[in-house]
Amino acid sequence: MKRILVTGYKASELGIFSLKHPGISIIKKAIQKRLTPLIEEGLEWVVVSGGWGVELWAAEAVLDLRASTYPELKLAIITPFLEQEEKWSDEKKNSYTSVITRANYVNSITKTKYEGPWQFKERDKFLLRNSDGILLVYDEDTEGSPKFMKQQAAQVAAHHDYPIITINASDLQNVAEDEQDMEQGDPWGDMDTLHPNEPTDYEEI
Repeated sequence: MKRILVTGYKASELGIFSLKHPGISIIKKAIQKRLTPLIEEGLEWVVVSGGWGVELWAAEAVLDLRASTYPELKLAIITPFLEQEEKWSDEKKNSYTSVITRANYVNSITKTKYEGPWQFKERDKFLLRNSDGILLVYDEDTEGSPKFMKQQAAQVAAHHDYPIITINASDLQNVAEDEQDMEQGDPWGDMDTLHPNEPTDYEEI
C-alpha cells in the first residue's frame, strides 16, 4: 500500500469544540499507531481532505510522524472545493493554515468555492479512486458521516484489493489507557497486580 486515505468523524459529531480537548491527542496517537506498521511496509502517502475533525487531526499526526521518525512520509490534502475553511473561527483557521503550509501536496477537486453537496460526492469518488486503502475513525455503534465513506469503500473493496482499516471506540479507549499508564509511570500496565506488602523476587525478572 503506497497511498492511504484517512477520514472519520467531524469534530462536532464527537462533541469536540475546543482545540484543547484531550480526545484530540488520543485520536492522533491512535492514527499514528495504525499508520506506523504500514509505513514500515512501504506506505508513502497519507491523503486527507482536511475537514475540521479527524481529517485535520490525522494530518497533524502525519506531520508529527514525519518530523520525528519518518522524514520520507508525505501528506496530501485534497479539498472538495476552494477555501473550505472560510467560515471557521480564527483559531481553527490558524491550525488549518499550519497544516496546509507543511503538506507535500495541496489541491481542490473543484476550482470554485462551495456550491453544493455534489462537491463532496466528487471528492469521495476521487479520493477512493486515487488511494490504495482507507483508514477510518468510525464506530458502528455511533453512526455519522464516516458511514457513507465506509459504504463506498466497501463497494470498491468488493471489486479490488482495497483494505478498510478502522479505529473504533474500543481502540481509542485502549490508547487512552496506555497514555494514562505512561503518565503514571506504569508503561506495562501491570503495577496494579502488585501488592505493596507482597515481597517480589526481582531475580526472576
